[in-house]
Amino acid sequence: MSALREFGSGVAVLGRGLRLWGTSPRLMLLGAVPALIVGAVFVTLLVVVNGQADDLAVLATPFADGWPEWGRVLVRVGVGAAVALLAVLLAVVTFTAVTLLVGDPFYERIWRQVEQREGDAPADVDEGFWRGVLRSVGDSVRLLLATAAVGVCLFVGGFVPVVGQTLVPVLGALTGGWFLAVELTGFALDARGRSLRQRRAALAANRWRTLGFGTATWLSFFVPLGAVVVMPAAVAGATLLARDAAREQDALACGVQVRQGGEEASPPPSSRRRPNEDRQGRGDRHQP
Repeated sequence: MSALREFGSGVAVLGRGLRLWGTSPRLMLLGAVPALIVGAVFVTLLVVVNGQADDLAVLATPFADGWPEWGRVLVRVGVGAAVALLAVLLAVVTFTAVTLLVGDPFYERIWRQVEQREGDAPADVDEGFWRGVLRSVGDSVRLLLATAAVGVCLFVGGFVPVVGQTLVPVLGALTGGWFLAVELTGFALDARGRSLRQRRAALAANRWRTLGFGTATWLSFFVPLGAVVVMPAAVAGATLLARDAAREQDALACGVQVRQGGEEASPPPSSRRRPNEDRQGRGDRHQP
């Protein structure tokens, strides 16, 4: 399947999650409440940071003071956009992590309902409240650090004329979408015993589908009240995405075990030789 089609199928996964607003409106409304509360705080912080983006761009580019006006403006617009992008990238991923933590009981119910509806749900694992919170916080911190590292690279890219105003925003959306997908699939993949590293590996096997889902979720957060409406649907869609990723990862692992299993592993047809052919081949090598 082409990358574009895979990307589109990822976008469709978010659409399947949005359907829960029609089938389970009460549950989805409960899931929207934490997003509304946390979102109000983060929007305020983003407004403050973005209001200082121009001043920060000037402070970061003293070398451009003597440039022609068009070059100075172009670079500082790019840097200002990079500052805003870095702030948004960190804010969206942090918003998702905090919202999932605050609304954990509601989002867990959404995840469990999707699992039960689709069938073959994982068994409940009682790891204890505080242990689960600490694990979730640890995963979120590691994701945030990775996001910050990528965000700094994109920030540096904002200094490059033209590229900083075109390619960097696209890369920012894809990067933000990837980290959102990793964060949102935590419920389903944690329940299947996947660590954060295994979670990333499972999603990387369907990278374009994961990017389609994550990027669509990321962009919807910029629509007024989009995060409030989409957040519970994103949890549902991420559950569907995670189920497919885990199933394919398990199938691949079984295939590797079979190939490495000794008796069950058989050589390819081209390597099978009949005894007389093997003897003839050895005899040919001794002939002058």
